[in-house]
Amino acid sequence: MKAGIVGLPNVGKSTLFNALSNAKAQSANFPFCTIEPNIGVVNVPDPRLKRLEDIVKPQRVVPATVEIVDIAGLVKGASKGEGLGNQFLGNIRETDAIIHVLRCFEDGNVVHVDGSVDPVRDKETIDIELQLKDLETAEKKLEKVKRAAKTGNKDAQREEEVLLKIISHLEQGQSVRSLPIDEDEYLKFVKPVQYITDKPVMYVCNVSEEDAVSGNEMVDKIKDISKDENAVVLTLAVGIEADIAELETYEERQMFLEDIGLEEPGVSKLIRLAYDLLNQQTYFTAGEKEVRAWTVRKGASAPEAAGVIHTDFQKGFIRAEVISYSDYDQYESESKIREAGKLRIEGKEYVVKDGDVMNFRFNV
Repeated sequence: MKAGIVGLPNVGKSTLFNALSNAKAQSANFPFCTIEPNIGVVNVPDPRLKRLEDIVKPQRVVPATVEIVDIAGLVKGASKGEGLGNQFLGNIRETDAIIHVLRCFEDGNVVHVDGSVDPVRDKETIDIELQLKDLETAEKKLEKVKRAAKTGNKDAQREEEVLLKIISHLEQGQSVRSLPIDEDEYLKFVKPVQYITDKPVMYVCNVSEEDAVSGNEMVDKIKDISKDENAVVLTLAVGIEADIAELETYEERQMFLEDIGLEEPGVSKLIRLAYDLLNQQTYFTAGEKEVRAWTVRKGASAPEAAGVIHTDFQKGFIRAEVISYSDYDQYESESKIREAGKLRIEGKEYVVKDGDVMNFRFNV
Protein backbone atom coordinates (compact mmCIF):
# COMPACT_ATOMS: atom_id res chain seq x y z
CA MET A 1 0.00 0.00 0.00
CA LYS A 2 1.23 3.46 -0.88
CA ALA A 3 0.74 6.84 0.85
CA GLY A 4 1.79 10.04 -0.92
CA ILE A 5 3.19 13.09 0.88
CA VAL A 6 1.79 16.24 -0.73
CA GLY A 7 1.67 19.97 -0.06
CA LEU A 8 2.74 23.34 -1.38
CA PRO A 9 6.46 23.76 -2.17
CA ASN A 10 8.71 24.23 0.83
CA VAL A 11 6.36 23.21 3.66
CA GLY A 12 8.51 20.32 4.94
CA LYS A 13 7.48 17.37 2.74
CA SER A 14 10.99 16.13 1.95
CA THR A 15 12.17 16.73 5.53
CA LEU A 16 9.26 14.57 6.72
CA PHE A 17 10.09 11.94 4.12
CA ASN A 18 13.68 11.87 5.36
CA ALA A 19 12.52 11.47 8.95
CA LEU A 20 10.21 8.62 7.92
CA SER A 21 12.49 6.67 5.66
CA ASN A 22 16.04 7.90 6.28
CA ALA A 23 16.26 7.91 2.48
CA LYS A 24 17.80 11.40 2.60
CA ALA A 25 15.74 13.06 -0.11
CA GLN A 26 17.13 16.46 -1.08
CA SER A 27 15.69 19.15 1.18
CA ALA A 28 16.35 22.83 0.53
CA ASN A 29 14.91 26.29 1.08
CA PHE A 30 13.44 26.88 -2.40
CA PRO A 31 10.34 25.74 -4.33
CA PHE A 32 10.32 22.61 -6.53
CA CYS A 33 13.31 21.08 -4.78
CA THR A 34 11.66 17.69 -5.31
CA ILE A 35 10.77 16.95 -8.93
CA GLU A 36 10.86 13.17 -9.33
CA PRO A 37 8.97 11.44 -6.52
CA ASN A 38 11.19 9.82 -3.88
CA ILE A 39 9.97 6.45 -2.64
CA GLY A 40 10.73 4.86 0.73
CA VAL A 41 9.51 1.61 2.30
CA VAL A 42 8.81 2.24 5.99
CA ASN A 43 8.39 -0.39 8.72
CA VAL A 44 5.14 -0.18 10.72
CA PRO A 45 6.10 0.14 14.43
CA ASP A 46 4.44 -2.72 16.33
CA PRO A 47 5.51 -3.78 19.85
CA ARG A 48 3.58 -7.05 19.40
CA LEU A 49 6.14 -8.18 16.85
CA LYS A 50 8.98 -7.72 19.37
CA ARG A 51 6.99 -9.66 21.98
CA LEU A 52 6.41 -12.56 19.57
CA GLU A 53 10.11 -12.52 18.74
CA ASP A 54 10.97 -12.81 22.45
CA ILE A 55 8.59 -15.77 22.85
CA VAL A 56 9.32 -17.74 19.65
CA LYS A 57 13.03 -16.79 19.16
CA PRO A 58 12.91 -17.15 15.36
CA GLN A 59 15.80 -16.96 12.89
CA ARG A 60 14.42 -13.71 11.48
CA VAL A 61 11.67 -11.13 11.98
CA VAL A 62 9.82 -9.35 9.15
CA PRO A 63 7.68 -6.28 9.98
CA ALA A 64 4.71 -4.92 8.01
CA THR A 65 5.57 -2.01 5.72
CA VAL A 66 3.99 1.04 4.08
CA GLU A 67 5.38 2.65 0.93
CA ILE A 68 5.78 6.43 1.33
CA VAL A 69 6.11 8.66 -1.75
CA ASP A 70 7.45 12.23 -1.56
CA ILE A 71 5.72 14.06 -4.43
CA ALA A 72 6.73 17.38 -6.02
CA GLY A 73 5.17 20.53 -4.53
CA LEU A 74 1.94 21.74 -6.10
CA VAL A 75 1.04 25.35 -6.93
CA LYS A 76 -2.09 27.27 -7.89
CA GLY A 77 -3.07 26.33 -11.44
CA ALA A 78 -1.69 22.78 -11.23
CA SER A 79 -4.96 21.33 -12.56
CA LYS A 80 -4.26 23.30 -15.75
CA GLY A 81 -0.64 22.17 -15.90
CA GLU A 82 1.01 25.05 -13.99
CA GLY A 83 4.30 24.30 -12.26
CA LEU A 84 4.71 20.54 -12.21
CA GLY A 85 0.94 20.11 -12.08
CA ASN A 86 0.33 17.27 -14.53
CA GLN A 87 3.23 15.25 -13.16
CA PHE A 88 2.14 15.91 -9.56
CA LEU A 89 -1.46 14.88 -10.23
CA GLY A 90 -0.34 11.75 -12.08
CA ASN A 91 1.87 10.74 -9.15
CA ILE A 92 -0.82 11.36 -6.53
CA ARG A 93 -3.41 9.36 -8.50
CA GLU A 94 -1.18 6.29 -8.09
CA THR A 95 -1.24 6.46 -4.28
CA ASP A 96 -3.82 4.89 -1.93
CA ALA A 97 -3.88 7.68 0.69
CA ILE A 98 -2.70 11.28 1.01
CA ILE A 99 -0.43 12.73 3.72
CA HIS A 100 -0.96 16.49 3.28
CA VAL A 101 1.74 18.58 4.98
CA LEU A 102 0.71 22.07 6.10
CA ARG A 103 3.10 24.69 7.43
CA CYS A 104 1.90 25.85 10.85
CA PHE A 105 4.98 27.75 12.06
CA GLU A 106 6.46 31.21 11.52
CA ASP A 107 10.11 31.50 10.50
CA GLY A 108 11.45 34.43 8.49
CA ASN A 109 14.40 32.32 7.35
CA VAL A 110 12.18 29.80 5.54
CA VAL A 111 10.48 31.22 2.45
CA HIS A 112 6.80 30.54 1.70
CA VAL A 113 5.69 30.29 -1.92
CA ASP A 114 2.80 32.73 -1.22
CA GLY A 115 4.85 35.11 0.93
CA SER A 116 3.01 34.51 4.22
CA VAL A 117 2.06 31.61 6.51
CA ASP A 118 -1.61 30.60 6.37
CA PRO A 119 -2.29 26.84 6.52
CA VAL A 120 -6.04 27.29 5.90
CA ARG A 121 -5.30 29.11 2.63
CA ASP A 122 -2.64 26.52 1.73
CA LYS A 123 -5.07 23.66 2.34
CA GLU A 124 -7.69 25.35 0.17
CA THR A 125 -5.15 25.92 -2.62
CA ILE A 126 -4.38 22.23 -2.90
CA ASP A 127 -7.96 21.12 -2.27
CA ILE A 128 -9.20 23.35 -5.12
CA GLU A 129 -6.59 22.04 -7.57
CA LEU A 130 -7.43 18.42 -6.74
CA GLN A 131 -11.17 19.16 -6.90
CA LEU A 132 -10.77 20.83 -10.30
CA LYS A 133 -8.95 17.77 -11.62
CA ASP A 134 -11.71 15.50 -10.27
CA LEU A 135 -14.33 17.82 -11.80
CA GLU A 136 -12.63 17.41 -15.18
CA THR A 137 -12.65 13.62 -14.72
CA ALA A 138 -16.35 13.54 -13.72
CA GLU A 139 -17.45 15.81 -16.58
CA LYS A 140 -15.64 13.67 -19.17
CA LYS A 141 -17.24 10.54 -17.73
CA LEU A 142 -20.67 12.21 -17.72
CA GLU A 143 -20.46 12.85 -21.48
CA LYS A 144 -20.06 9.11 -22.14
CA VAL A 145 -22.63 8.01 -19.56
CA LYS A 146 -25.30 10.40 -20.89
CA ARG A 147 -25.21 8.69 -24.29
CA ALA A 148 -25.82 5.28 -22.69
CA ALA A 149 -28.52 6.69 -20.37
CA LYS A 150 -30.50 8.01 -23.37
CA THR A 151 -30.80 4.45 -24.71
CA GLY A 152 -32.69 3.46 -21.52
CA ASN A 153 -29.78 1.69 -19.81
CA LYS A 154 -30.81 1.64 -16.12
CA ASP A 155 -27.24 1.42 -14.76
CA ALA A 156 -26.18 4.36 -16.92
CA GLN A 157 -29.14 6.38 -15.68
CA ARG A 158 -28.17 5.67 -12.05
CA GLU A 159 -24.55 6.55 -12.79
CA GLU A 160 -25.63 9.79 -14.45
CA GLU A 161 -27.45 10.79 -11.25
CA VAL A 162 -24.37 9.96 -9.17
CA LEU A 163 -22.09 11.93 -11.49
CA LEU A 164 -24.35 14.97 -11.31
CA LYS A 165 -24.18 14.76 -7.49
CA ILE A 166 -20.38 14.52 -7.62
CA ILE A 167 -20.08 17.48 -10.01
CA SER A 168 -22.39 19.65 -7.88
CA HIS A 169 -20.43 18.66 -4.73
CA LEU A 170 -17.07 19.50 -6.33
CA GLU A 171 -18.38 22.81 -7.70
CA GLN A 172 -19.27 23.77 -4.12
CA GLY A 173 -15.60 23.30 -3.13
CA GLN A 174 -16.20 19.95 -1.43
CA SER A 175 -14.05 16.84 -1.88
CA VAL A 176 -15.53 13.53 -3.09
CA ARG A 177 -14.64 11.85 0.23
CA SER A 178 -17.24 14.02 2.02
CA LEU A 179 -20.08 13.25 -0.42
CA PRO A 180 -23.06 11.57 1.33
CA ILE A 181 -23.84 8.56 -0.88
CA ASP A 182 -25.41 5.12 -0.74
CA GLU A 183 -22.75 2.41 -0.24
CA ASP A 184 -23.89 0.37 -3.22
CA GLU A 185 -23.68 3.41 -5.52
CA TYR A 186 -20.29 4.30 -4.06
CA LEU A 187 -18.84 0.84 -4.72
CA LYS A 188 -20.35 0.67 -8.21
CA PHE A 189 -19.91 4.18 -9.57
CA VAL A 190 -17.45 6.15 -7.41
CA LYS A 191 -14.70 3.88 -6.12
CA PRO A 192 -13.69 2.41 -9.53
CA VAL A 193 -13.02 5.92 -10.92
CA GLN A 194 -10.35 6.60 -8.25
CA TYR A 195 -11.10 10.29 -7.78
CA ILE A 196 -8.12 12.02 -6.18
CA THR A 197 -10.25 13.76 -3.54
CA ASP A 198 -11.87 10.45 -2.59
CA LYS A 199 -8.57 9.15 -1.22
CA PRO A 200 -8.36 9.11 2.61
CA VAL A 201 -6.29 12.04 3.90
CA MET A 202 -4.11 12.85 6.90
CA TYR A 203 -3.23 16.48 7.54
CA VAL A 204 0.23 16.80 9.10
CA CYS A 205 0.51 20.20 10.78
CA ASN A 206 4.22 21.05 10.71
CA VAL A 207 4.89 23.11 13.85
CA SER A 208 7.91 24.53 15.70
CA GLU A 209 9.60 22.63 18.54
CA GLU A 210 7.76 24.78 21.11
CA ASP A 211 4.38 23.64 19.74
CA ALA A 212 5.29 19.94 19.24
CA VAL A 213 3.31 18.74 22.27
CA SER A 214 0.21 20.93 22.34
CA GLY A 215 -0.01 22.46 18.85
CA ASN A 216 -1.14 26.06 18.23
CA GLU A 217 -4.01 28.17 16.88
CA MET A 218 -3.16 27.30 13.27
CA VAL A 219 -3.46 23.58 14.06
CA ASP A 220 -6.82 24.20 15.78
CA LYS A 221 -8.11 25.92 12.62
CA ILE A 222 -7.12 22.94 10.47
CA LYS A 223 -8.86 20.55 12.89
CA ASP A 224 -11.98 22.69 12.72
CA ILE A 225 -12.24 22.99 8.92
CA SER A 226 -11.39 19.31 8.25
CA LYS A 227 -13.78 17.70 10.75
CA ASP A 228 -16.43 16.95 8.08
CA GLU A 229 -13.90 15.14 5.86
CA ASN A 230 -13.40 12.14 8.15
CA ALA A 231 -9.70 13.07 8.01
CA VAL A 232 -6.89 12.53 10.51
CA VAL A 233 -5.02 15.60 11.82
CA LEU A 234 -1.56 15.08 13.31
CA THR A 235 0.66 17.73 14.94
CA LEU A 236 4.34 17.18 14.14
CA ALA A 237 7.53 19.24 14.54
CA VAL A 238 8.95 17.90 11.29
CA GLY A 239 12.40 19.47 11.66
CA ILE A 240 12.81 17.98 15.14
CA GLU A 241 11.61 14.58 13.88
CA ALA A 242 14.33 14.68 11.23
CA ASP A 243 16.92 15.47 13.94
CA ILE A 244 15.68 12.53 16.04
CA ALA A 245 15.92 10.20 13.03
CA GLU A 246 19.59 11.17 12.66
CA LEU A 247 20.47 9.91 16.15
CA GLU A 248 22.09 6.49 16.12
CA THR A 249 20.94 4.82 19.35
CA TYR A 250 17.54 4.21 20.93
CA GLU A 251 18.81 5.74 24.20
CA GLU A 252 19.83 8.98 22.47
CA ARG A 253 16.44 9.26 20.77
CA GLN A 254 14.57 8.66 24.04
CA MET A 255 16.62 11.34 25.85
CA PHE A 256 15.88 13.80 23.04
CA LEU A 257 12.15 12.99 23.19
CA GLU A 258 12.02 13.39 26.98
CA ASP A 259 13.70 16.80 26.68
CA ILE A 260 10.88 18.08 24.46
CA GLY A 261 8.08 16.27 26.33
CA LEU A 262 7.22 13.49 23.86
CA GLU A 263 6.79 9.78 24.64
CA GLU A 264 7.66 8.48 21.17
CA PRO A 265 8.76 9.89 17.81
CA GLY A 266 5.82 11.54 16.06
CA VAL A 267 6.76 9.74 12.85
CA SER A 268 6.00 6.40 14.56
CA LYS A 269 2.50 7.66 15.28
CA LEU A 270 2.24 8.94 11.70
CA ILE A 271 3.16 5.53 10.22
CA ARG A 272 0.59 3.73 12.37
CA LEU A 273 -2.07 6.31 11.46
CA ALA A 274 -1.18 6.00 7.75
CA TYR A 275 -1.51 2.22 8.02
CA ASP A 276 -4.92 2.66 9.64
CA LEU A 277 -5.87 5.32 7.08
CA LEU A 278 -5.18 2.77 4.34
CA ASN A 279 -7.76 0.50 6.05
CA GLN A 280 -5.08 -2.08 6.83
CA GLN A 281 -4.56 -4.37 9.80
CA THR A 282 -1.91 -6.89 10.81
CA TYR A 283 -1.96 -10.61 11.36
CA PHE A 284 1.11 -12.67 12.28
CA THR A 285 2.71 -15.97 11.42
CA ALA A 286 5.08 -17.32 14.07
CA GLY A 287 7.55 -20.20 13.74
CA GLU A 288 11.19 -21.09 14.34
CA LYS A 289 12.27 -19.84 10.91
CA GLU A 290 10.33 -16.59 10.93
CA VAL A 291 8.01 -14.31 12.85
CA ARG A 292 6.30 -12.06 10.35
CA ALA A 293 3.67 -9.32 10.26
CA TRP A 294 1.35 -9.55 7.25
CA THR A 295 -0.81 -6.72 5.96
CA VAL A 296 -4.45 -7.43 5.15
CA ARG A 297 -7.45 -5.16 4.68
CA LYS A 298 -9.85 -4.74 7.59
CA GLY A 299 -12.76 -7.13 7.18
CA ALA A 300 -10.76 -9.68 5.15
CA SER A 301 -11.73 -13.37 5.35
CA ALA A 302 -9.30 -16.13 6.35
CA PRO A 303 -8.81 -17.27 2.70
CA GLU A 304 -8.03 -13.66 1.67
CA ALA A 305 -5.44 -13.44 4.46
CA ALA A 306 -3.94 -16.74 3.26
CA GLY A 307 -3.76 -15.30 -0.26
CA VAL A 308 -1.52 -12.47 1.00
CA ILE A 309 1.16 -15.12 1.61
CA HIS A 310 0.56 -17.00 -1.66
CA THR A 311 -2.34 -17.26 -4.09
CA ASP A 312 -2.17 -21.09 -3.81
CA PHE A 313 -2.95 -20.78 -0.08
CA GLN A 314 -6.20 -18.99 -0.97
CA LYS A 315 -7.17 -21.29 -3.85
CA GLY A 316 -6.66 -24.46 -1.83
CA PHE A 317 -7.72 -23.09 1.56
CA ILE A 318 -8.99 -25.78 3.98
CA ARG A 319 -8.89 -24.11 7.39
CA ALA A 320 -6.97 -21.65 9.56
CA GLU A 321 -5.51 -22.32 13.00
CA VAL A 322 -5.93 -19.07 14.91
CA ILE A 323 -4.50 -17.80 18.21
CA SER A 324 -5.31 -14.31 19.43
CA TYR A 325 -2.25 -12.19 20.23
CA SER A 326 -3.41 -11.68 23.83
CA ASP A 327 -3.43 -15.48 24.37
CA TYR A 328 0.05 -15.80 22.83
CA ASP A 329 1.24 -13.04 25.14
CA GLN A 330 -0.33 -14.72 28.20
CA TYR A 331 0.61 -18.40 27.67
CA GLU A 332 3.96 -17.80 25.92
CA SER A 333 4.08 -21.11 24.00
CA GLU A 334 1.93 -22.83 21.41
CA SER A 335 1.81 -26.06 23.44
CA LYS A 336 0.41 -24.22 26.49
CA ILE A 337 -2.07 -22.40 24.26
CA ARG A 338 -3.30 -25.75 22.91
CA GLU A 339 -3.56 -27.17 26.43
CA ALA A 340 -5.67 -24.19 27.48
CA GLY A 341 -7.96 -24.73 24.48
CA LYS A 342 -7.19 -21.29 23.08
CA LEU A 343 -6.20 -22.44 19.58
CA ARG A 344 -9.24 -22.10 17.32
CA ILE A 345 -9.98 -23.85 14.02
CA GLU A 346 -11.67 -21.37 11.65
CA GLY A 347 -13.17 -21.87 8.18
CA LYS A 348 -13.68 -19.81 5.04
CA GLU A 349 -16.18 -17.42 6.63
CA TYR A 350 -13.87 -16.30 9.45
CA VAL A 351 -13.14 -12.56 9.48
CA VAL A 352 -9.52 -11.89 10.46
CA LYS A 353 -8.96 -9.76 13.57
CA ASP A 354 -6.04 -7.41 14.08
CA GLY A 355 -3.27 -9.28 15.93
CA ASP A 356 -4.38 -12.82 15.06
CA VAL A 357 -1.53 -15.34 14.91
CA MET A 358 -2.46 -17.67 12.05
CA ASN A 359 -1.39 -20.92 10.44
CA PHE A 360 -3.09 -22.07 7.23
CA ARG A 361 -3.93 -25.57 6.02
CA PHE A 362 -4.38 -25.82 2.27
CA ASN A 363 -4.39 -28.31 -0.57
CA VAL A 364 -3.46 -27.53 -4.16
